[in-house]
Amino acid sequence: MAKYLISFPGAAMIVPEGEWDAVGRDAAAVIDEAKAAGVYVFAGGIDAAVPPVLVAADGSVAEGGYPWAPPLDGGFTVLELPSREEAVAWAARMAKACRCEQELRVFGFDPRS
Repeated sequence: MAKYLISFPGAAMIVPEGEWDAVGRDAAAVIDEAKAAGVYVFAGGIDAAVPPVLVAADGSVAEGGYPWAPPLDGGFTVLELPSREEAVAWAARMAKACRCEQELRVFGFDPRS
């Protein structure tokens, strides 16, 4: 089984006025389904109130993320699934709940992890 990342950037969520409560409820329902199915690993979003820092190999810390990269924000769900087809099906559920397209990526297997 592989672990799949289902995610979206914050800017992708264009939710009509008055639907935010329904989005939260629908997204929580999909997460509950994933837990009940035994495929849930973790989910959450980047806390935009806590700014990123860059930590160098020598342990020094600099404020901010990579200056050349787009900001990392939005929502993330990691599921462990037996096939890409099942991952696509779960991503479609998340897209429907969140009212926005989801990116689907597979984590490379590292036998040491």
